[in-house]
Amino acid sequence: MIYPGLVSVTFRKLSPAEILALVKKAGLKGIEWGGDIHVPHGDLARAREVRELTLEHGLTTAAYGSYYRAGQSEGNGLAFERVLETAIELGAPTIRVWPGAAGSDVTDEEGRWKIIHDLRRIAAMAAKAGVSVSTEFHGGTLTDTNESAAQLLVEVDHPNLLTCWQPHNGEATDECVAGLREVQSRVSNIHVFHWWPTPADKHPLADGAERWGRFWPLIQDMPGDRYALLEFVQGDEPEAFLRDAATLREWLA
Repeated sequence: MIYPGLVSVTFRKLSPAEILALVKKAGLKGIEWGGDIHVPHGDLARAREVRELTLEHGLTTAAYGSYYRAGQSEGNGLAFERVLETAIELGAPTIRVWPGAAGSDVTDEEGRWKIIHDLRRIAAMAAKAGVSVSTEFHGGTLTDTNESAAQLLVEVDHPNLLTCWQPHNGEATDECVAGLREVQSRVSNIHVFHWWPTPADKHPLADGAERWGRFWPLIQDMPGDRYALLEFVQGDEPEAFLRDAATLREWLA
């Protein structure tokens, strides 16, 4: 089953209560709460508060969108243990992380294996708490290409490491489909948007119907449940979000 939802950092200027009201109004089901503004890493009281508010609105926490960078954050003062504790208090089933802080083409072998070992370590830590870890198809990290993203899952070789999927910016639809096929058995959640050809060019989601129409059959064939989460909208406007939410619900109906 695919449930529609929102990535909370879409509206960094809104409070958790305001976001919950907006998501409820849009008829969506879940939220990936961000670790930078809405549920800061290590703020367990805020995590409990947001968890309770989410449940009171009849919604669920789809993920904890942390800003932990594997291979880097631990040395910079952000311990994964603190991220994990926050995710547990929030009731998040998975923690989104970034694999490194540079693209695959500029990360040397030593740097890549440092990231791999850290991903393996945190995946094992999270598994003990019944929480998964998810990378994300994202520029400036080791998942910036389809090949590198798929290879990373093999290299880490841990069943508790999954990946969020989204089309790489500016990538042709056929290439996106090929990349999705590569990781189809390991996808946690989907980030949904229609930016073309760059992240600065945000369009109504409905304009991406042909492109997303190629992705949905593969996503719907995946076993288990997951969330399709809207991420950023045209003009960062709530009205644009409500419009895109209606499109997403129509697609998933």
